[in-house]
Amino acid sequence: MGFDRSHSATYLAGQLAKGFARSLQKRAMVLGFSPGQFPVLLELWQEDGLTQKQLLDKLEVEQATLANTLGRMERDGLIQRTPHPNDRRAQIITLTSLGRELEVQAVEAASEADAALFSGFRRFERELMIEYMRMIVENARKI
Repeated sequence: MGFDRSHSATYLAGQLAKGFARSLQKRAMVLGFSPGQFPVLLELWQEDGLTQKQLLDKLEVEQATLANTLGRMERDGLIQRTPHPNDRRAQIITLTSLGRELEVQAVEAASEADAALFSGFRRFERELMIEYMRMIVENARKI
Protein backbone atom coordinates (compact mmCIF):
# COMPACT_ATOMS: atom_id res chain seq x y z
CA MET A 1 0.00 0.00 0.00
CA GLY A 2 1.54 3.30 -1.12
CA PHE A 3 1.46 6.73 0.39
CA ASP A 4 -1.44 8.79 -0.98
CA ARG A 5 -0.35 12.43 -0.97
CA SER A 6 -3.91 13.61 -1.60
CA HIS A 7 -4.80 12.42 1.92
CA SER A 8 -1.73 13.83 3.68
CA ALA A 9 -2.35 17.10 5.51
CA THR A 10 1.40 17.72 5.70
CA TYR A 11 1.83 17.34 1.95
CA LEU A 12 -1.27 19.40 1.16
CA ALA A 13 -0.18 22.17 3.56
CA GLY A 14 3.10 22.42 1.69
CA GLN A 15 1.26 22.65 -1.61
CA LEU A 16 -1.03 25.33 -0.15
CA ALA A 17 1.96 27.36 1.00
CA LYS A 18 3.53 27.14 -2.44
CA GLY A 19 0.25 28.13 -4.09
CA PHE A 20 -0.24 31.18 -1.89
CA ALA A 21 3.40 32.22 -2.42
CA ARG A 22 3.04 31.88 -6.23
CA SER A 23 -0.20 33.85 -6.17
CA LEU A 24 1.42 36.68 -4.21
CA GLN A 25 4.69 36.47 -6.18
CA LYS A 26 3.08 37.57 -9.42
CA ARG A 27 1.51 40.61 -7.81
CA ALA A 28 4.45 41.49 -5.56
CA MET A 29 7.08 41.52 -8.29
CA VAL A 30 5.21 44.26 -10.12
CA LEU A 31 5.26 46.36 -6.94
CA GLY A 32 8.92 45.75 -6.09
CA PHE A 33 8.87 43.31 -3.19
CA SER A 34 8.92 39.54 -2.74
CA PRO A 35 6.55 37.28 -0.79
CA GLY A 36 9.36 36.61 1.70
CA GLN A 37 9.60 40.33 2.43
CA PHE A 38 5.87 40.75 2.98
CA PRO A 39 5.83 39.55 6.63
CA VAL A 40 8.65 41.99 7.47
CA LEU A 41 6.78 44.81 5.78
CA LEU A 42 3.59 43.94 7.67
CA GLU A 43 5.40 44.13 11.00
CA LEU A 44 7.09 47.43 10.15
CA TRP A 45 3.86 48.97 8.86
CA GLN A 46 2.34 48.10 12.21
CA GLU A 47 5.34 49.23 14.27
CA ASP A 48 8.21 50.93 12.51
CA GLY A 49 11.62 51.11 14.14
CA LEU A 50 12.14 47.55 15.37
CA THR A 51 15.42 45.76 15.94
CA GLN A 52 16.32 42.59 14.06
CA LYS A 53 15.83 40.62 17.30
CA GLN A 54 12.32 42.04 17.72
CA LEU A 55 11.50 41.08 14.13
CA LEU A 56 12.89 37.57 14.74
CA ASP A 57 10.61 37.15 17.75
CA LYS A 58 7.55 38.30 15.82
CA LEU A 59 8.16 36.42 12.59
CA GLU A 60 9.42 33.05 13.82
CA VAL A 61 12.05 32.68 11.10
CA GLU A 62 15.71 31.71 11.23
CA GLN A 63 18.18 34.49 11.98
CA ALA A 64 20.11 33.91 8.75
CA THR A 65 16.91 34.00 6.69
CA LEU A 66 15.87 37.31 8.22
CA ALA A 67 19.36 38.78 7.80
CA ASN A 68 19.32 37.90 4.08
CA THR A 69 15.80 39.26 3.66
CA LEU A 70 16.71 42.53 5.37
CA GLY A 71 19.82 42.83 3.22
CA ARG A 72 17.74 42.54 0.05
CA MET A 73 15.14 44.96 1.40
CA GLU A 74 17.85 47.50 2.19
CA ARG A 75 19.38 47.01 -1.27
CA ASP A 76 15.94 47.54 -2.84
CA GLY A 77 15.36 50.74 -0.88
CA LEU A 78 12.48 49.44 1.28
CA ILE A 79 14.20 49.75 4.67
CA GLN A 80 17.13 51.49 6.27
CA ARG A 81 19.20 50.50 9.29
CA THR A 82 20.54 52.92 11.85
CA PRO A 83 22.60 52.27 14.98
CA HIS A 84 20.60 51.58 18.14
CA PRO A 85 21.11 54.48 20.60
CA ASN A 86 21.61 52.20 23.63
CA ASP A 87 22.99 48.93 22.22
CA ARG A 88 26.08 49.06 20.00
CA ARG A 89 25.36 45.55 18.68
CA ALA A 90 21.81 46.36 17.54
CA GLN A 91 20.38 48.37 14.69
CA ILE A 92 17.00 49.99 14.31
CA ILE A 93 15.18 48.95 11.15
CA THR A 94 12.83 51.54 9.69
CA LEU A 95 10.87 51.80 6.49
CA THR A 96 12.00 54.21 3.83
CA SER A 97 9.42 56.42 2.15
CA LEU A 98 9.29 53.81 -0.64
CA GLY A 99 8.59 51.07 1.92
CA ARG A 100 5.84 53.13 3.57
CA GLU A 101 4.22 54.08 0.27
CA LEU A 102 4.00 50.42 -0.73
CA GLU A 103 1.58 49.48 2.06
CA VAL A 104 -1.79 50.08 0.40
CA GLN A 105 -0.82 48.43 -2.88
CA ALA A 106 0.92 45.48 -1.18
CA VAL A 107 -2.01 44.74 1.11
CA GLU A 108 -4.32 44.96 -1.89
CA ALA A 109 -2.06 42.56 -3.82
CA ALA A 110 -2.14 40.08 -0.91
CA SER A 111 -5.94 40.32 -0.79
CA GLU A 112 -6.12 39.67 -4.53
CA ALA A 113 -3.78 36.68 -4.13
CA ASP A 114 -6.06 35.25 -1.44
CA ALA A 115 -9.17 35.92 -3.50
CA ALA A 116 -7.69 34.11 -6.51
CA LEU A 117 -7.01 30.99 -4.45
CA PHE A 118 -10.40 31.07 -2.76
CA SER A 119 -12.19 31.39 -6.07
CA GLY A 120 -15.35 29.29 -6.02
CA PHE A 121 -15.54 29.19 -2.21
CA ARG A 122 -18.62 30.53 -0.52
CA ARG A 123 -17.95 33.10 2.19
CA PHE A 124 -18.60 30.71 5.08
CA GLU A 125 -16.33 28.09 3.47
CA ARG A 126 -13.49 30.59 3.20
CA GLU A 127 -13.98 31.74 6.80
CA LEU A 128 -14.09 28.15 8.02
CA MET A 129 -10.96 27.23 6.06
CA ILE A 130 -9.09 30.20 7.51
CA GLU A 131 -10.20 29.25 11.02
CA TYR A 132 -8.98 25.68 10.47
CA MET A 133 -5.67 27.04 9.17
CA ARG A 134 -5.28 29.19 12.29
CA MET A 135 -5.92 26.17 14.49
CA ILE A 136 -3.32 24.11 12.63
CA VAL A 137 -0.76 26.90 12.86
CA GLU A 138 -1.37 27.15 16.60
CA ASN A 139 -0.98 23.39 17.00
CA ALA A 140 2.23 23.50 14.97
CA ARG A 141 3.67 26.14 17.32
CA LYS A 142 3.27 23.70 20.21
CA ILE A 143 5.40 21.04 18.53
